[in-house]
Amino acid sequence: MTKCEKKVIEELSDLLSRYQMNVIEMDKSTEIPGSYWGESEAGLIGKILYIRNDTPLHSALHEACHYICMDQQRREKLHTDAAGDYNEENGVCYLQILLSDFIAQSSKDKLMKEMDEWGYSFRLGSAKKWFEQDADDAKNWLIKNQIIDKDNQVLWQLRQ
Repeated sequence: MTKCEKKVIEELSDLLSRYQMNVIEMDKSTEIPGSYWGESEAGLIGKILYIRNDTPLHSALHEACHYICMDQQRREKLHTDAAGDYNEENGVCYLQILLSDFIAQSSKDKLMKEMDEWGYSFRLGSAKKWFEQDADDAKNWLIKNQIIDKDNQVLWQLRQ
């Protein structure tokens, strides 16, 4: 599993700065603030993504994508639980897969495999099958909210 080690953290910070997000690395012995799942999973408070060097990349991307995909009103009050509905959650999963290609140590295929290993569940049995065969609703949600375009190109803007 790709962990948020030094080079990954640098690339993740650069990537998320496009969304006005800040990445804060915590010491490995420290509890991660704003972590919904606890342990090494990423935390989210406002526009700050908290991670450690043992945080899985899929966790960091997932929480960051919640920030990107939620509306401004929820973003202003964000602390730990990103909430959101079914369509937004699917959009988050789709977007995290797209953003994984912007991290040199990752890729769509690698991230989808890691999502399966962690326990994400999709109707077709794997993240890859879902992304390639069953995610039109997620893609359309992201297009409608001007987060990606019809060619899966990231638009680098937050949902309004």
